[in-house]
Amino acid sequence: MDLGLKGRSAIVCASSKGLGRACAMALAEAGVNIVINGRDAEGLAKTAAEIAAKYGVKVTPVAADVGTPEGRLALLAACPQPDILVTNNSGPPLKDFRALSHDDLVAGANANMFTPIELIQKVIDGMVERKFGRIVNITSSSVISPMMGLDLSSGARAGLTAFLAGVARQVAHANVTINQIMPGAFATDRLVQATTAQAKMRGVSEAQIEETRRNTIPARRFGDAAEFGQLCAFLSSAQAGYITGQSLLIDGGAVNLAF
Repeated sequence: MDLGLKGRSAIVCASSKGLGRACAMALAEAGVNIVINGRDAEGLAKTAAEIAAKYGVKVTPVAADVGTPEGRLALLAACPQPDILVTNNSGPPLKDFRALSHDDLVAGANANMFTPIELIQKVIDGMVERKFGRIVNITSSSVISPMMGLDLSSGARAGLTAFLAGVARQVAHANVTINQIMPGAFATDRLVQATTAQAKMRGVSEAQIEETRRNTIPARRFGDAAEFGQLCAFLSSAQAGYITGQSLLIDGGAVNLAF
């Protein structure tokens, strides 16, 4: 399917690896020029070179922490008027809610709620003026199905979702959409880190945690990041202009919901 995106521009946050990288890859495949971002300059440059070589689009790496004002300014300097914004950031480490300090709470909310909102504030009026904009926020299935130890991540991302629900309705008339993707268990570094932390908390092996987690998924496997990226690309497409204010779950059926 031609997604109607050739020649468009996108900022994809935290995209040197994992789900962010998959989103950048899928958008580049659709002909979008990409600004990618990460804190590891070497890894980021490698990802940029791979995407440019494979798809022939312009790829601009911005080595910065998107959670800082300086990092956000650097992204916007590289692409002041993006047609597409994919917000993404690492979540707080697995931690019992009793052990969360005030600083922990502030840092978690900043990374997973305040940062995407501040980026959206900067780009949304331009999207409205141009009558095209696609904003996709990567949240988590834990927003609707909380997991022990991820309370701060779930809370901050749920706050983001609720905050943007009204915003999405304010800009829909201008062909600007705002949606969330809620990933379940995907085979990424984040899953490895969570598995290691849970094994330590529960006093069992990592293999046990992995097997137990996989067995809770009706698909009986972890997700492939490329699957996630293709969903992001579709939500960014010309054809997706009637989808807004939604949170799409992609988790192999793990969350047991009818609606």
